[in-house]
Amino acid sequence: MKHKPLHEQVIVITGASSGIGLATARMAAKRGARVVLAARSGDVLAELANELGPRAVHVVADVGRREDVLAIADEARASFGGFDTWVNVAGVTVYGPLREIEYADHERLIQTNLWGTVNGSLIAVEHLREHGGALINVGSIASDLAFPFQGLYATSKHAVKGFTDTLRMELIAEGALVSVTLVKPASIDTPLPQRARNYMDHEPTLPPPIYPPDEAANAILHAAVHPQRDIIVGGGGKMFVTGKEFAPGLYDELAPAIIALQKRSEAPRAPSGTLHTPAGAGQERGDPPIYVMRTSAYTRATLHPLTTLAIAAGLATAGALALGRRAKRPL
Repeated sequence: MKHKPLHEQVIVITGASSGIGLATARMAAKRGARVVLAARSGDVLAELANELGPRAVHVVADVGRREDVLAIADEARASFGGFDTWVNVAGVTVYGPLREIEYADHERLIQTNLWGTVNGSLIAVEHLREHGGALINVGSIASDLAFPFQGLYATSKHAVKGFTDTLRMELIAEGALVSVTLVKPASIDTPLPQRARNYMDHEPTLPPPIYPPDEAANAILHAAVHPQRDIIVGGGGKMFVTGKEFAPGLYDELAPAIIALQKRSEAPRAPSGTLHTPAGAGQERGDPPIYVMRTSAYTRATLHPLTTLAIAAGLATAGALALGRRAKRPL
């Protein structure tokens, strides 16, 4: 299945006021797409829509509320006649031991991460069934891995994977011309840790390696035109997922190290976050205390496998020719 070129598409992006969603919105508009921006932070969305010009509209929405998500789809139809790709990015997290986290925080996280994805997916697919297009859900490598002190986040992303896989299978059974992609980023340099609800004694941070948000945005927009079933963003993430599959017990034993890597020891605790009330949006990137990778060669290779194979074959051929010439030289 292949979809319209990006410059002919209308793309709905939830969670567009920060991090991966914001990076995706800007990249999509730069590549010529019309964009429908959705998030809870209305002031930030208004500024972003003004920045992107007449090809952008915005809707203030809490994706955990079905009626808000219906309003996003209605705005896309009213402004642009519909949409070709719907991207569910909106997400929140909570740091801390499961036994210490308040029930209301657990509930709010699941409402946004899981029900926000369910609401967006089912409403988007009702339109896409008739017109064709792409549904792209942003999960995480936490869709395949558990992370201590981010237990409900990992739970929600496992659930997003199960829901996305099931929806894809049902659409295939229907013969619907709708592609369904799950994008699974590793650690991405976004403000998510700083905006998280935090029960730890220090500010949270991301475990290495960390990748720029443009790497995730590029994968999302690639899937809007050239669908893939799953895309892991970041070779480090692929390494962890593969390692856990081969040695799950050994991965479990890494729990103390994973907890330590999530604590930014020199930063004070910032407990409140934006779990219940939006604040501090408008930034693509965070402030990690360690080096951020420039790109992910692994992810770029998975997006363009034939090109990668051709380059590898060319290098192998060149190497073989060079060795052949060397072997023929007289001693």
